[in-house]
Amino acid sequence: MSKTPINYEIPTEVRDFAEKSVEQARKAFDGMLGAATKAVSAAETQASSVQTNTREITTKAMSYAERNVASAFELAQKLVRSKDIQEVMQHHSDYLKAQASALQAQIQDFGQVVQSSVQKAASEAQATMQKAAAETQEAIQGVQKAASEATKRK
Repeated sequence: MSKTPINYEIPTEVRDFAEKSVEQARKAFDGMLGAATKAVSAAETQASSVQTNTREITTKAMSYAERNVASAFELAQKLVRSKDIQEVMQHHSDYLKAQASALQAQIQDFGQVVQSSVQKAASEAQATMQKAAAETQEAIQGVQKAASEATKRK
């Protein structure tokens, strides 16, 4: 008995259906991957924005520190040049008044900078999250549509 090979050919309709299903799955995956890539990019942009805000706050704080130290050195110069205790007391009093005023202005300015930075970061984070959520929802809908179409063909 000689065995003849069974020649079973896959019907064209089945191959076409399988090919379309694979293509739809690829499109759905590409959509999900695109949404994920956009979300990562948005997160990187958000991190960059936070770094910029932090840099601005740090620069402002360093500027205040430099001014305060410069004022202290100016006081020191005046004190060593003072001729009597009255002059020392006057320089010290003037310095304290000026520093109290400067500190008040610095605190107010710094508070505004921090508040603005926090509001900006929160606003950008909210926009980023809303955009990522919308893109993810679109990708999910694409996957669901592809799955629905594949199911209908069966």
